[in-house]
Amino acid sequence: MTGQHADETGVTDAGIGDTTGRDDDPHVRDVGVGPWVGAWPDDERYDPHLLAHGDRRNVVDRYRYWRREAIVAELDTTRHPLHVAIENLQHDFNIGSVVRTANAFNVAAVHVVGRRRWNRRGAMVTDKYMHVHHHPDADELAAWAATQGLTLVGVDNLPGAVPLETAELPERAVLVFGQESTGLSEAAGKVCDAVLSISQFGSTRSINVGAAAAIAMHAWVRQHVFPAG
Repeated sequence: MTGQHADETGVTDAGIGDTTGRDDDPHVRDVGVGPWVGAWPDDERYDPHLLAHGDRRNVVDRYRYWRREAIVAELDTTRHPLHVAIENLQHDFNIGSVVRTANAFNVAAVHVVGRRRWNRRGAMVTDKYMHVHHHPDADELAAWAATQGLTLVGVDNLPGAVPLETAELPERAVLVFGQESTGLSEAAGKVCDAVLSISQFGSTRSINVGAAAAIAMHAWVRQHVFPAG
């Protein structure tokens, strides 16, 4: 099951966080573009409401005034064969940040494992342009990944973990992250084909799971989108 919301009109789907697009909010008014100037484009990808009222959403310029469905369809043509899964056992507030980064790297999908409901605030509405799936537990995630030919790769600083910096990441992979406070659960660790760690050199025991997810996704991009010549 996907976690995508029903589409909304442009102004209420405005830009930063859960902003509402109010005309009296100067922070919202400075985001995006105003109403279309001149003759409207004859292209079904464009949303008449956005053309008439402006587009204040958190999207790159090439998608200004586009319907949400058109943006998703365009992204679907270039998504990477990388998936990201994160455990949601205690309503982790970091899931939204992970989703936002996953959108930036245009991964195939995000998988929420555990509780179905998750805090979307940190996603800054980017989940509306992603495929977000729910799995009740790690075993169900593993069963689904097997049907797709995807390798489960855990990311956590556990004993015996292989350094991310020297590891070869599978192209068709699911990067699996645990809770912010506890890391990968025992159940998630068991279903992973490998567990990688991010090298740290300071005094802290761990780094924020949102930051860890960004580092791991970028490592995958470095290997598979910009391979060394």
